[in-house]
Formats: sequence, structure tokens, C-alpha cells
Amino acid sequence: MARSINGAVLPDAPDLARMRIERHARLQAQMAAAGVDALLLLGTNPVAYATGAETPGADSGRAGLMRPVALVGAGDTQAHLFTSYPEGAPADLAEDHLHPALYPELPDGAALAADALAGLVPAGARLAVDELPHPLAAALGYYETTGASGVLGPARLVKTADELACIRGAQRINESAMARVQPRLRPGVRQNDLSAWFLEAIFDLGATGNGIDPIWQVMPDCRGDGPWTTHGDVAFPTASFDRILRAGEVIWVDTGIDWHGYASDFGRTWLVDPLAPPSARQAAQFRRWDEVMAAVLSILKPGVTALELGRAAIDANGGTRPWIEHFYLAHGVGTESAEMPMIGTDLGDAFDDRMVMQPGMVLVLEPVIWDEGAGGYRSEDIFAVTDDGWVALSDHPYDPYGERSW
Repeated sequence: MARSINGAVLPDAPDLARMRIERHARLQAQMAAAGVDALLLLGTNPVAYATGAETPGADSGRAGLMRPVALVGAGDTQAHLFTSYPEGAPADLAEDHLHPALYPELPDGAALAADALAGLVPAGARLAVDELPHPLAAALGYYETTGASGVLGPARLVKTADELACIRGAQRINESAMARVQPRLRPGVRQNDLSAWFLEAIFDLGATGNGIDPIWQVMPDCRGDGPWTTHGDVAFPTASFDRILRAGEVIWVDTGIDWHGYASDFGRTWLVDPLAPPSARQAAQFRRWDEVMAAVLSILKPGVTALELGRAAIDANGGTRPWIEHFYLAHGVGTESAEMPMIGTDLGDAFDDRMVMQPGMVLVLEPVIWDEGAGGYRSEDIFAVTDDGWVALSDHPYDPYGERSW
């Protein structure tokens, strides 16, 4: 299968400047389609998508004061960035598009924001906003406001080749860190030990941030032996702490890091005793998981619906849905750790039937095989839809369970 996405070859390394230009073009196209004159973004990830800006991490009490704001005007060549951290702005951002910070959650800040917008967007314009704090809503009374999801969603649904290279780069860092952590897994190690080793490794390998608190969840044999859930299915994920891991325990691993504004997503099932092979039942669970993955990938290509992919997974699992009740068979990944497309959610079959695969879509496939009384197996792998099929953006072994077939 070709590795091209809409005719562009997936590069070994992303061209970040080209990526910003192409993302801006996507936003402009979706603004025109939605009849929007300007796009005002307050969410950290949407701002990063629109501008390429980096923002230092902050605790929840200070995040609102640290976060940047972006304004995308119809027909403008670049987005305007308002930030307290100008060092994080990309080098190619025009000087007249870089501005001091706005604080739209505060009355005085909202007034400043309204003044700034008045100089860039004419009164009466249709303004799409992703978040609208009350002080800002009151200050923007002379604009027609609407939600930004109709612009952001379609723009981010399909990735450029450079975006895919960023996701693959993030995943390689994540997987390299896991290659350092897994050999240290043994009875007597604490969950927090694994977290410390993982976090040390990702930053040593070049990650720009940690996106998911590392999960090393010990899985019971029966649902009833785990935490109670409202949906009655397996509880996952649960927080890690200083729990000591014991020989023979099965843990479900889930981590995600950030690199150039893009997320990774790593999931595997590990055995705490690395010298002991899986039992016959555990090996059979892995083979069933592999069969589900193979069935989905055998039909994954442009034009296939999410509903068809979900049905292929169910058929390969003997008619039983192979994913957790409150999760999904697959989700996307990009500037968010979980974004559209999503397959197998409670939105139903009609929603999945309307979700048609296109080149540049990303799927994190995460089927779960569960045998009540014998636990289960779960792993995650990332794939991008290409012009004629798919390409894997992850490449990590499944030790100690064996080799995949696809």
C-alpha cells in the first residue's frame, strides 16, 4: 500500500512551517464553508493548532492566566496570537500578529479583549468562539457569535502528512520510553516507580510534555472484583499510586506524551512477572485480539464507514462487541489525545454509518478481549488512512504475548 496522503508522501520528519501554513488553509476553508468572518479561540489545543504557539504548563489555578488566545480572520495570511509567553510563538509569525496577553475570564481582561478585537474585526461580523466566559460574552455584544466546533472539527478531522509525521514522532518517543520501562517491571515495584522512570525517559528522549497521567492498572479476573461502575463493564482507567505490584498480576498500560503540539497514545497489556510466559488462556486472549485487529485492518481504506469497521470487529469476536462499554473501538488523535473520528460510541450506528474514512484520518484502535473469570487483554495501535489503505504510526512489540499477524 502507498504511504501517500492526498498525494503527499509521509515524511520522515515534519516540516513545521509548511504544517502551519496548511493548517491555516484548512481553517480558512472551513470558515468560508461555515460563513464565519473570524475565529476566536481560547482553548489551549485549538490555539496551538491555529498558531503553532507553545505554552508552558501551569496548574489549574493559573492556567486561565497563562493560556494564550488566537484570532483567525477570514482572508488573513496568519492567525493573531495574544500571549504572556511570546517566546513560544513560531519564528515565522509576523510581528504585527503577536500581541500581549488577554485575560478574557476577568472583567477588565474581557474589555481589553473586546478593544483588541474591535481593531481587527468589524462590528456585526460573525464570530465563531470555542469558549465564551461570561465577562467576554458581555463584552462582545456587538458581534454575532456562534460555536467554533463547525470550523475546528472538520479542519482537524483530516491530517496533513506533516501532522501525521508529528503523531508518529510523538509515538516513537512514547514507545522508546516504554522500551526502557518494561524491563524494570518485576514483583515489588510500585506503580509510581514505573511513572517516575517513564517521565524521566520521555523528557530525555525529547518530549515537550506529558499528556496522560501514566496508567499501570492491575486488572482483576472478574468485573466484580474491580471498582464499581455505573455501566456495569470493566473499570478502566483508574489512577496509579504507590501500589506494590505482585507476581502474576496483569496490568493494562496507557500513556500519552506531546511532541510539537501532537499527542501519542500507547496501550499494552503486561505481566508483572516478565520471566513467566502467558498462560494458555492469556495467549488465547491475545490471539483473539489479533484476529479482531486483522479483521478491521483488512478493510480499512478510504470510503469504508466506521460502522463497517465496527461490524468487522464484532464478527471477528464471535458476535460480541470487543471494546469497553464507556469507550470505543477506535478514536482519533492529534492535538488532542482523543478526538474525532470515534467508532462504536453511544452515538449509535447511524452516526458511525455517516463517518466515512478519508486519507489523513487517524485511528487509534483499542479493542478489548474480556473473559469473565479470566481477565482480559487490551492494546492500542495508531494508524493513518492513506490514499489506498493504511499505514501504521506505532511499532512496539507485544511482549510477553507474542507476535501480531497483520
